[in-house]
Amino acid sequence: PPTLPEADLCADMQEAIEDRLAAQGFVHYETSAFAQPGQACRHNLNYWTFGDYLGIGAGAHSKLTWHDQIVRQVRWKQPKQYLQKTLQSQAIQEQTAVPANELAFEFMMNALRLNQGFDAALFTMRTSLPLARIEQALQRAEEENLLERSLGRIAPTPKGRRFLNPLLKMFLPD
Repeated sequence: PPTLPEADLCADMQEAIEDRLAAQGFVHYETSAFAQPGQACRHNLNYWTFGDYLGIGAGAHSKLTWHDQIVRQVRWKQPKQYLQKTLQSQAIQEQTAVPANELAFEFMMNALRLNQGFDAALFTMRTSLPLARIEQALQRAEEENLLERSLGRIAPTPKGRRFLNPLLKMFLPD
């Protein structure tokens, strides 16, 4: 495989891409996505706001919220096997509940991909957890200039977008 450029060159390339796309009217709305105004991918926005989705077909994934848990599902990957299993009412190969102590991290792992962040109330709406549950991590992230809070919104700062993995680590369960 080709050798990857060093980190500083990668950062320069990222900035050049962002500048060029912005000059063409594209908005950098999500970690790895740009779109013209009003053309952001609604399907992906649902992922990043921790919404539910039902995957249908070979290899499809689902995230479903029930009254007492959030479940992730995976369908059989190979089409022939998927069809056979579906005929046996066994289309789901794997189903796991998101552990309660991982809900905050899972939410933040998705929502912090959005450059404009998310409405703070969405955290409780999607996880059924009080925002106070992650208050210490939010404060630490703010102190390190990785995150900002204003007018009920929580968003990664430009530094937080560049260092998303260290920001997300702050929300990992103990």
